[in-house]
Amino acid sequence: MSPFFRLLLPCLLLAAGGCIRAQSLSLGDAIDIAKRQSYEATVARRNFTAQYWSYRSFRAELLPAVNLNGGLFQFNRSMVETRNFEDGRISYVENNSLRNSLTLSVDQNIAALGGTLSLQSYLYRLDQFSYDTRIYNSQPIRLSYTQPLRAFNRLKWQKKTEPLKYTKAKRAYMEAMESVTITVVRLFFNVLSAQSAYQQSVNNLKDRETLFAIARKRHELGTVSKSEILQLELSLLNAQVEVRNNRLALDNQRFSLFSFLRIPPGESITLLPPVSIPDITVDADDVLGKALANSTHTLSQQVTMLEAQKAVAQAQAARGIQVQLNSEFALNRTANAFGDAYRGLQDNEIGGLTLSMPIFDWGVSKGRVRMAQAELDVTRTQLEQAHENYVQDLRTSVMQFNTQAEQCRNAMRAQDIADERYAITMRRFETGAVTVTELNTAQQESENARAQYIRLLQTYWTDYYTLRRATLYDWLHGHDINIDFDEIIKN
Repeated sequence: MSPFFRLLLPCLLLAAGGCIRAQSLSLGDAIDIAKRQSYEATVARRNFTAQYWSYRSFRAELLPAVNLNGGLFQFNRSMVETRNFEDGRISYVENNSLRNSLTLSVDQNIAALGGTLSLQSYLYRLDQFSYDTRIYNSQPIRLSYTQPLRAFNRLKWQKKTEPLKYTKAKRAYMEAMESVTITVVRLFFNVLSAQSAYQQSVNNLKDRETLFAIARKRHELGTVSKSEILQLELSLLNAQVEVRNNRLALDNQRFSLFSFLRIPPGESITLLPPVSIPDITVDADDVLGKALANSTHTLSQQVTMLEAQKAVAQAQAARGIQVQLNSEFALNRTANAFGDAYRGLQDNEIGGLTLSMPIFDWGVSKGRVRMAQAELDVTRTQLEQAHENYVQDLRTSVMQFNTQAEQCRNAMRAQDIADERYAITMRRFETGAVTVTELNTAQQESENARAQYIRLLQTYWTDYYTLRRATLYDWLHGHDINIDFDEIIKN
C-alpha cells in the first residue's frame, strides 16, 4: 500500500493500554447522506412533487367533475322600474323578495373533440313578500353539450405533452441526484487533497526539524556550509508557515463538505479515499443508446417540438371563421308549491350555431400563423444542432473516461516512486551525499506526484458519475438506475 493511503486510512490510536477508532466517512457514505438530506436533494424532491401534482391536475381534467353552485338568501328590498305594456308608461314599484337557487352538475370534457358535456339539476325559488307569493322553477334534468368546431383543442395537445413532461420530471429528478453525487465527489476530494497536503506538510516539518538539527551538528564539524545551514533554516520556517496555511485550507474544505451534507464537521471524522479503481471500459454506442433511452435529452426535445407545433395549431385555429355548436335538452316546470314543481314536466330543446368571422384584419391572423411556423422551423433547426452537440460531447466523455483508470494506476505508481526517491534522498542527505537543493527537489516531486494522483482519482470518479447522470445507468453493476417515486410522493 502506498504512503498516501497510509496517511489517509483511519488509524488506531493507542492510549492507556486501549485503542480508540476514529470515525470514518467513505465516498459512498457521503453520497448516501447527501442524497437523503442535502438542500439540493430536497429541492429536487420538491420540484418533482410539484410536477407530479401538475400531472395529477391534468389527469383530473379528463374525469367527470361534480359541481354544486347556488345563490342562497338573496334578499332584495328596493324600488324597481316597471313599464306598462299597454301605454308604455314607466313607474316604480316596491320589490321585496328573497331568491334561492341551487344547481348540481356533472361536467365532462371530451378531449378528443374539445367539447363539454354537462348534466345538471336546477331548482329556483322566489318569495315575493309584497304579494305573499312563492314560485318554484325546477329543471330536474338538463343535458347540454357545447362543441367548438374550429377552435384550438387544448386538452388534445395536453394529452400529448403532459405525460412526456411527467416522465421527464422523473428522469430530471434522477439526474438531479446524480448531480448531487458529482458535487459530493468534488467536495470530498477537495478535502482529501487538503488533508493530504496538510499531513504531508506536518511530515515535512518534522523532517526539516530533524535535518536542521543534523545539519547544525555537521556544521560544527565543518562538513556543511553556512549557506546550506541558512537554506535549511529558511526551509524550516517555510514548512511552519505551510503547516498553518494547509491547516486553514483543510478546515475550510471540511466545512464546505460537511455543510453540503448538513452534518456537524467533527474533528474525529476521517475521509476514506476509494482505494480500488474499477477497470471499466464503456462502449460509445452503448452509452449513447442508454442516454437517448433514459435521459431527459430526448424527452426535452420532444416536448419542445410539440410546444412549437401547438403554437402553430393555435394560431391556425384562431384564423378565419369561428363556429360553436350549442345544444340543450331539459325537463322544466314552474309552480307555486315545491311538490308541483316536479309534476307534469315539460321538455325544452335548444340548439344552434354561433359564429364569428373577421372580414378584414389587415393580415394579423396570417402574420401570427407565419410567425408560429417560422418559430417552428427555428426550433427544429436548433434541436437538430443541439442533438449533434449532445452526441459529440457524449462520445468525447466516453473517450476521456476510458483512459482514466490507466492514468490513475500510472499516477499511483509515480507517487510510490517519488516517495521512495524522497526517502532515499533524505537518507543520503543525512550522510552528506546530496545537497539541500537536491533534497528539496525530491520533496517537491513527491508532493507533486501525490497531488496529481488525487486529481486523477477525482477526475475518474467525476467522469464516471457524469456518465451515470447522462445515461441514468449504473455501469458498475450493469442495470438502470431505479427510484421508488411512490415513496417520494407519499413522503
